[in-house]
Amino acid sequence: MSRIVQKFGGTSLADVDRIKKVAQRVRLEVDAGNEVAVVVSAMAGVTNQLVDWTRQSSLVHDAREYDVVVSSGEQVTAGLLALALQDLGVDARSWLGWQIPLRTDGAHGKARIEHIDVTGLRNRLARGQVGVVAGFQGIGPRGRITTLGRGGSDTSAVALAAALRADRCDIFTDVDGVYTSDPRIVAKARKLSRITYEEMLEMASQGAKVLETRSVELAMNHRVRVHVRSSFTDAAGTLLVDEDEIVEQQVVSGIAYSRDEAKITVQKVADRPGVAAAIFGPLADNAINVDMIVQSASEDGQTADLTFTVAQMDLDRAVSVLEQSRAELGYAALKPDSNVVKISVIGVGMRSHAGVAKQMFQTLADKGINIQVISTSEIKVSVLIAAEYTELALRALHTAYGLDAAG
Repeated sequence: MSRIVQKFGGTSLADVDRIKKVAQRVRLEVDAGNEVAVVVSAMAGVTNQLVDWTRQSSLVHDAREYDVVVSSGEQVTAGLLALALQDLGVDARSWLGWQIPLRTDGAHGKARIEHIDVTGLRNRLARGQVGVVAGFQGIGPRGRITTLGRGGSDTSAVALAAALRADRCDIFTDVDGVYTSDPRIVAKARKLSRITYEEMLEMASQGAKVLETRSVELAMNHRVRVHVRSSFTDAAGTLLVDEDEIVEQQVVSGIAYSRDEAKITVQKVADRPGVAAAIFGPLADNAINVDMIVQSASEDGQTADLTFTVAQMDLDRAVSVLEQSRAELGYAALKPDSNVVKISVIGVGMRSHAGVAKQMFQTLADKGINIQVISTSEIKVSVLIAAEYTELALRALHTAYGLDAAG
């Protein structure tokens, strides 16, 4: 007997017919003799509708009441799936975040999980009952409902699997696994049977939409075996594992991209100690995250251009913050550019192989693609390029690193 946590996203639960199909999939695990807890998202589109209603009701809304409203979508699907399972003769009940309880901090709208008391849920699972848990929600220190932010149901599922010491956490979604690149752009992209936690973390943080970063961090920290698979087929998906479980590791495992990037160049700022702090300090004070940074000095050594990237949604705010500090910073001009994309080459094999960055730069140069900014980590090389070259860059790099599927 195994203890399994299954998580189903909004597309898998889009209507009552799909909820019934999910119930049949859950029953297969029950019939196999396994203990099963299921974490559910809201139906596709419901959370967006709930968010829209809160904004219509109050432009400057109470975050605590916002969480009450937007968490209700998961309550509906938890109840409906429990009913569908009961209709199949499966003993099941729904659990809301406060009933488990899944305790969080008080940061409404983006709460972080602090503790999960699974005593009651574990006892029910041991008796053969399926627990259907509303994802995305918890209970804060003052007894108010909280929500976990973007990707919260994935985070709920992995955290619950860790607390239950589950043998596996199956994340069912509308894709059938993790690919070497976006198959909608790179036709020769291959599905990976296994990927390391570290690689998946980089893939998620660099734009891959399969899993959210927080859920991957949790899985890595608690060594939860996560299986990403499709809700609509029985095909095996991609398993997240430790590096030592992958016998033959590719140098590069995947090519990710993010269109959620914008570039700002601060031109002719004084080249002296403290200037970078004066630029990035106000941005940090306004909760604007800076990613890639490059500085180029002038010939006379007196001034420099400083280029960095922020999220597209933060571009206007970042420009406004810097314009307010212009007198203090003394720069000549600001040049914002939202027509950029970040391309990242990722692989744990890069730790022991030289020349990965060189191959990336040469491949892009051969295609006439100019690199604007570069950043690296131990298992990743990222570059910023003009957005119109996204597809060309992804396909060229995918081929260059030998990732193309045979055929």
